[in-house]
Amino acid sequence: MMPIDEILENFALLDEWEERYRFVIDLGRDLPPFPDDARTEENRVRGCTSRVWLISQADNGKLAFRGDSDAHIVRGLVYILLSLYSGKTPAEILEIDARGTLSKLGLEGHLSPMRTNGLYAMVERIRAIAADHMASPADA
Repeated sequence: MMPIDEILENFALLDEWEERYRFVIDLGRDLPPFPDDARTEENRVRGCTSRVWLISQADNGKLAFRGDSDAHIVRGLVYILLSLYSGKTPAEILEIDARGTLSKLGLEGHLSPMRTNGLYAMVERIRAIAADHMASPADA
């Protein structure tokens, strides 16, 4: 996956929002394949207009996330969030200022209110997974 800093740099180079949307959609195309058996209601993110699934795996105290959506632009948003959060400890995840980072992309002004709500529903889901791991680390 492309590091979040590189995504921010690339985004800053694009002048037109049409190009930025295309970049986000292209990121979504680079998501690793998501297992069909993980497309369950339990793994579904509530609050998203599109269907979004997130799963996590703990390894040596760090969390790795995988996700998918049935909407192209949302797949790109999932990619951005996975770049922001994957490979971090639960404590690091809870320290991340997602709104601050995402505001650097300027997405809120260019996504519908429903998409923006869905984006932050994904952030809250990731934070909840991290909090659960802090409460009872599965790989400790």
